[in-house]
Amino acid sequence: QVQLVESGGGLVQAGGSLRLSCAASGRTSSSYAMGWFRQAPGKERELVAAINWRGATTYYADSVKGRFTISRDNAKNTGYLQMNTLKPEDAAVYYCAAYYSSSGYVNPKATYDYWGQGTQVTVSS
Repeated sequence: QVQLVESGGGLVQAGGSLRLSCAASGRTSSSYAMGWFRQAPGKERELVAAINWRGATTYYADSVKGRFTISRDNAKNTGYLQMNTLKPEDAAVYYCAAYYSSSGYVNPKATYDYWGQGTQVTVSS
């Protein structure tokens, strides 16, 4: 199993930036894909970005393309979500998630097996 812990959330003004981190522990020697999801009050959870095990392939939701960047440092077992030009509609609880996969492809419809506890992102207008 993989345990995930997010950090880096907080309050930021519209137009500002935040970087979320996701520290993985446990059985990290096996290849795993990572994703960042978010859920705002009254809305369904949505996949924001995903990255394959090597960090070579990424996926972004249309709403964040050009503003968010997903990356990972496998030597540190840590994933990141750099969020720039934040908008009030980006406010949500952000979750890091993972599933074991050695694919070079990122499947936006994949089922994620492991989840972090979430970190709150608030964007003031």
